[in-house]
Amino acid sequence: MLLAGLTGGIATGKNSVALILKDLGAKIIDADLLSRKLVERGMPAWQAIRDSFGSAVIKADGSLNRKALGEIVFADDEKRELLNSILHPEIIEEERRRIDLIEKDAPRSIVIVNAALLIESGNYREMDKVIVLSADEDIILERLAVRDGLSPDESRLRIKAQSSISEKLKHADFVLENNGTREELKEKVVMLYGELKAMEQADLKKK
Repeated sequence: MLLAGLTGGIATGKNSVALILKDLGAKIIDADLLSRKLVERGMPAWQAIRDSFGSAVIKADGSLNRKALGEIVFADDEKRELLNSILHPEIIEEERRRIDLIEKDAPRSIVIVNAALLIESGNYREMDKVIVLSADEDIILERLAVRDGLSPDESRLRIKAQSSISEKLKHADFVLENNGTREELKEKVVMLYGELKAMEQADLKKK
């Protein structure tokens, strides 16, 4: 099994890359989807967030108001760190559990952990390889305006909330630039998957 972390700045195309890799045969573990499950009403992380941030981040039906929480943490570094301290350990624990299951059921898999905060959480240290996506800021701002309806100032707050691309690149084994079309991105991902498969097979022969 080869374990690769997939990360990059906001709106650089992580989910698009993950979908292409899934179609090629990789097993995908999505940290954002895990996070959503971990903050469902009544879960320990949901309770910790409610205790730490108050009822303002809880909707009338008891579910987490992700928009309200986002507005708080993207504007306040300390509160963002508090949220990360609640979520990161639980997300990483669940990722490990799923990795173990895949290793038992399909030990020759390419496993991709798709995590925006792979570097910030320190979980990149658990990966065999790290893939970093990058894109020019003007393209990111345009994508965020179309996708999320964010103003340039709101978008820059979210960009600032993550570690800089230069920091992410320090830990990268592979770098994919995503400034072009989806077809161009797919070509790059297909080539990347071929390299990952070759690495996994070479490691298998050593064993």
